[in-house]
Amino acid sequence: MLWSDRLAQEVAGPQVVNDSKTPSGPVHVGALRGALIHDAVYRSLLQRDVPVRYLFGVDDYDPLDELPAIGGEQFRQYLGVPLCNVPPPPGSDADSLAEHYIRDFFDVFRELQINATTYRMRDIYRNGSFDVEIDVILRNADKVRRIDREVANTRRPDDWFPFQIICERCGRVGTTRVHAYDGETVSYRCEPALVKWAQGCGNSGRVSPFGGNGKLSWKLEWVAKWHHFPVTIEGAGKDHNAPGGSRNVATRCLQEIFGDVPPLNIPYEFFLVGGAKMSSSRGVGVSARGMANLLPPELLRFLMVRTQPNKTVDFHPDAERITRLYSDFDRVRARTTAGEIDGALYRLSALDGDPDYYAPPFDLVASLVQLPHISVEQQVERLKGRPLDPRELEHLTRRVESARYWLEHFAAPEEHLELKTALPPEAGLLRPTQIAFLHLVGQSLQSSPWEPDIIQATLFDAARMTPLKQRDAFEAVYTVFFGRASGPRAGNLLAFLDKEFVIGRLAELSLDEGAFWRETALDYSEVEKWLEESAPKATSVFANLVFRATEDTFLADDVLYVRAAGGIELTVTQEDGKRHLRRVGFAAGEGIGNDLATERSLFESQATELLRELGTRIGRDIAVTGPVVSSSPSSREP
Repeated sequence: MLWSDRLAQEVAGPQVVNDSKTPSGPVHVGALRGALIHDAVYRSLLQRDVPVRYLFGVDDYDPLDELPAIGGEQFRQYLGVPLCNVPPPPGSDADSLAEHYIRDFFDVFRELQINATTYRMRDIYRNGSFDVEIDVILRNADKVRRIDREVANTRRPDDWFPFQIICERCGRVGTTRVHAYDGETVSYRCEPALVKWAQGCGNSGRVSPFGGNGKLSWKLEWVAKWHHFPVTIEGAGKDHNAPGGSRNVATRCLQEIFGDVPPLNIPYEFFLVGGAKMSSSRGVGVSARGMANLLPPELLRFLMVRTQPNKTVDFHPDAERITRLYSDFDRVRARTTAGEIDGALYRLSALDGDPDYYAPPFDLVASLVQLPHISVEQQVERLKGRPLDPRELEHLTRRVESARYWLEHFAAPEEHLELKTALPPEAGLLRPTQIAFLHLVGQSLQSSPWEPDIIQATLFDAARMTPLKQRDAFEAVYTVFFGRASGPRAGNLLAFLDKEFVIGRLAELSLDEGAFWRETALDYSEVEKWLEESAPKATSVFANLVFRATEDTFLADDVLYVRAAGGIELTVTQEDGKRHLRRVGFAAGEGIGNDLATERSLFESQATELLRELGTRIGRDIAVTGPVVSSSPSSREP
């Protein structure tokens, strides 16, 4: 059962879910985790027909306590002023800095279908909605001071009150300290050195704390929200849930001042980008807007809600992790369609209910959008085998937009895919075995249908028949076409290219056959062990005898010597139909004169005897093809 469904089972009666954000800068993607965690709980409650509201507050009465990343020094004069009273950046048509930043965040809300009822603290304070809570809290300031001391080990002066007035002279709220309350008004002073990030003007006075003249300190503002709305479920990040932290202080204050039951807590860990925590005010990290441009809504929701809230989410939009994210989502979608899982995770992630649609992998889409003269839609329909329906076209469009945004804003230079019109210089670093693999692929593809799955199967078969590790085999493919070591599914990629061009490029590097044999040939004991392990599950074992004359000739005592080399290619076909090849090189001699027939005959008799011995050891006959005068890797079976 998904974590939000388990939580929804623990509560009874009508519920109010609450969350909030201080819009001091471009809202980073980490802030979306809290919003989507609460949204997941809200949706799970709705799924169980529990009466529930989801509220999301804008803490725009908080002071500007740091210079914004954009605008910098021009905002220094507003440090300490409520965010809703700070002008927006130049060129913005918002009515304040707070509104400028929260507007983009709420646009993302709409795209993600976060259906929260929003409120702004400037309105809550100014329309008097919090006046009752302010009065009760100020009358119980002694309890707040005691709880701060007992829970957080913070000692407050006896004349400290958890409230700050907006200075009547300078307009700052972050620099004022209230030191008395008579039930109707508070006495305050705007202190020049109260905080390090703003300077008060020294003004003092007595004013009503009601009607928006000031604000509660943020821990007590939390308490006021819980009591006023009233909130039954609200989580908080790990920094607030530390022992002696703000959550513990607020909980005790709610219990002792109002006698209320604290909201159900959902402690959640940070959302990190590449291991780094983010900051809105400093503009550190990826913004919510940027991540929403990168990921379609269903992928961004999936990224946030699939992980237990108390586990850190660390995501970096590099090729490997974004491809894996799409693959994980598509796997959940496929399993939901097949009925293998209950579909709760898909339900909380997707914007529509039906998981049964065709969508290509992200890495394939990212490749297609970079290939010249390619219609992505046509190629995807070719893979599907029939036209895309309107819903599939919509999802394809989202993935295309995602891929293009990733390439422009996040992809490293080496992650860009550029089809090389000429053999790239990186191909010169390939080993002879990799070149032999490419030649074998080219030979095998000449007569095969030009279909992605067939091409992919041919690549795997050629790797086993070279033999070459799969990683090194595909590195060779990506290198000769794109000048890089990795890429998306090669079978799909090659199928989008012209067949003659592909086969020509695969054969373009020249092969040093001697070096190839030296790299791949095993000694007799290694081949013997491999055969003994492979034979029990083999449907056939056959051998190809390879004999060739080298170019190394020399004269000695008026006699022409011609060097020759030989070996055996052993192929085992397993029960699953897959073929595996190992190579043993054992014959290397010197033939006298131009005639190699004697040397070839000697090689053949020696090889036949060796194969007879190997067949006896594994308990089966080894079929032998006739000797050939070539050492190119062979895919022939008798």
